[in-house]
Amino acid sequence: MARLLKWLVLIMGIVCAAIGVVHFALGIDSVPGEGSAGATVDSRERYYGAIFLGYGLAWIWAARQSPVPARVVRWLAGICLLGGLGRIASIAIHGWPQWFQIVLAATELALPPVYFLLATADEKAAPGRPGRPADTAAGVDRAHPVRR
Repeated sequence: MARLLKWLVLIMGIVCAAIGVVHFALGIDSVPGEGSAGATVDSRERYYGAIFLGYGLAWIWAARQSPVPARVVRWLAGICLLGGLGRIASIAIHGWPQWFQIVLAATELALPPVYFLLATADEKAAPGRPGRPADTAAGVDRAHPVRR
């Protein structure tokens, strides 16, 4: 499960970073149906692209940690879930968007529970490594190696 978590976190990071780059580079042309939205929406789209790139890089950072930090995975998955809930609110207020936005909403609602369930898999995999449950049970805090 720890290996699965690491790969899923890494893939999520790469996909989000790539999406961010595309939105930053293409602006409104990266979103179906927004081509005539104008300079204000293009500006916003490119800004959000940069933010999404940073979000993807945070996922990649988490995947490269040993162990993969459960708290970070939960926060990042929670942000994804919040985005999916935002899409649901938009559907309730404005109706159904272009079909691909529906696919994105389903993904943003389905993936976070998987990450929430797997979040601690790497931390539990090798109890002897820093930050692992065995260290806590032994009364050792690796950040402050004085006995508690």
